[in-house]
Amino acid sequence: MTQKIVFLDRETLGATMRKPVFAHEYVEYDVTGPDQVVERLKDATIVITNKVPLRADTLAQLPNLKLIAVAATGTDVIDKVAAKKQGIVVSNIRGYAFNTVPEHVVALMFALRRNLLAYAVDVQNGVWNKARQFCFFPHPIRDIAGSTMGIIGYGALGKSIAERARALGMKVIAYDAFPQEGLVDFETILRDSDVITIHAPLTDETRNMFGAAEFRKMKNSAILINTARGGLVDEAALAQALKDGEIAGAGFDVLTQEPPVNGNVLLDPTIPNLIVTPHVAWASTEAMQILADQLVDNIEAFVSGKPANVVE
Repeated sequence: MTQKIVFLDRETLGATMRKPVFAHEYVEYDVTGPDQVVERLKDATIVITNKVPLRADTLAQLPNLKLIAVAATGTDVIDKVAAKKQGIVVSNIRGYAFNTVPEHVVALMFALRRNLLAYAVDVQNGVWNKARQFCFFPHPIRDIAGSTMGIIGYGALGKSIAERARALGMKVIAYDAFPQEGLVDFETILRDSDVITIHAPLTDETRNMFGAAEFRKMKNSAILINTARGGLVDEAALAQALKDGEIAGAGFDVLTQEPPVNGNVLLDPTIPNLIVTPHVAWASTEAMQILADQLVDNIEAFVSGKPANVVE
C-alpha cells in the first residue's frame, strides 16, 4: 500500500527531511490555514503537523487518516481523545533539545547576570563616551560561579542544565512536582536561588505559578528564565516586579500568545534587564535536524507495524 504523507506547515522546521523507505506520495505546504486542512488531507493516510490544530470536527472528516506525526514534543494542537476514538495513532518528538535549550538558558543567564544588554545600549547611545572613567559600570555585574541555580522541573532538560551549571561552579537545587531524591520544595527555590529556570509543563496547577507573591519571596538580585511555556508566569506581575526592582532580571523565550499579535506587557522597552526571544531556544540547526530525523523514524516505525513515541 502506498502511503500519502502531507506536511501541513513545513516552514516550521528548518531541516532536511529524508525520504521514508516505504512506498509513498509526499506533499508539503509551507503554511496551512484552518479552512484548508480538510481539503489538503482528504486522501492522506499520514499527516505531519507542528502548529496546525487537528480537532475532533476536522478528524471526523478524514476517514483515511491513520497517523498524526507531530513535529514537536507538545501535542496540545491535537484532539487526542477524538484521534484515539477514530483509531488514529499520534506520535511526537522526544529528547531532541538536550543541547539547544540548556545552551539558551546559559546564554540568557550570562547576559542577565552581567547586564550585557544595558551596557551594549549605553555604548550605542554614547553614554560611555561621556563617562569620567574609562571603566564604566553603572549596572550591577554578578558572577555565575558561587551562585545558586534553582531548577523548576527536574526532567531530562532540567538535569542537563544542572550539569552545565555545576561545571560553571554553581550550586544547584531543584524542585519537581513528582518526588525525586534530593529535591527541595518550591519555597526553598524562591528563597535561595540567584537564578531560577523553569522547565515545567503548563497545566491548571502550574498556570501562573510565578506571580506577585512569588516575586516578593525571591532575592532582589535574582533572575528568572522561562524557556518552557508562557502561561507559567503572570506577565503583568513580572513586568511590575522588574520595574520595582523586586527581582534583577528575566529572560523569556515564550509568551502567553505567540506571536504577540495583540502586543504583550513584556514587550515594553522600558522594562529593565529583560530579554525576550521569539520561541527559539529549541531551534539550533543541530536540534532541528535531530527532530526531522526522528520525525521520519516515527513514520517508518508506524508503517512497519511498530509505532514509536506514541502519545495517548
